[in-house]
Amino acid sequence: MAGTGPDIQYIDTTRPHPARVYDWFLGGKDNYPVDEQLGRQIAAIDGGAPKAARANRAFMRRTTRALAAETGIRQFLDIGTGIPTEPNLHQIAQSVIPDARVVYVDNDPIVLAHAGALLRGTPEGVTEYVQADARDPRSILERASGVLDFGRPVALSLIALLHFVADEDGAHDLVTTLVDALAPGSALVLSTMTADFEPENVQRGIAAYAAGGVTLVARSHAEVGTFFQGLDLLEPGIVSVADWRPGSERADDGPVSLYGAVGRKPSL
Repeated sequence: MAGTGPDIQYIDTTRPHPARVYDWFLGGKDNYPVDEQLGRQIAAIDGGAPKAARANRAFMRRTTRALAAETGIRQFLDIGTGIPTEPNLHQIAQSVIPDARVVYVDNDPIVLAHAGALLRGTPEGVTEYVQADARDPRSILERASGVLDFGRPVALSLIALLHFVADEDGAHDLVTTLVDALAPGSALVLSTMTADFEPENVQRGIAAYAAGGVTLVARSHAEVGTFFQGLDLLEPGIVSVADWRPGSERADDGPVSLYGAVGRKPSL
């Protein structure tokens, strides 16, 4: 099933794309002038945006390592993968569990172009890529079932994805559909933007994204909590991504404007 999905699409370099702007924040090279332009505009308005991108990536690494090492989960479904940066999720999971099975999902054609880099994993494990829209969860589940056994626990990662999906556009239905398909003992890893810490900067950033044709949604702590209904939150609960078990990565420059948390689906 390697690289399954539609044929590669035309990459529109006339409009910024969230994955490529994020890549620019991370210091990557897989972006275009239009992405850099928007990235610079956002960074000028909200100087914490690049820091948030880096903290979010570190949150992904820590949560993946924790789930692989502490829960026995051996399957991972990462939706909204984005452009690869090392270490990727599968590299972290398979460094702990060599035979871990990982499916990446994204709808950006530039991510498909990098699928070869995503698919390099351990000989014992399986790493695959599906091109699909996050707003079509049933299609994702159907395609991913060729690699993942949904009768066994799966770690579902929705990292920096849901702030691109408004509630009225089905954000909760998306999460509910995915979580309902997971076996008991599975986990939901989620990070999403908030204006709780720096409301003025975040609102200016949202406006800058909107001017570039990208819609963003900031959610409060309570609103983020609604995505975890019926799940058991791992400590420390819903916190700034920089504060989720930071260990040696702890920074003293305050929270970033992204909430993150991990919830487990109760065992029967």
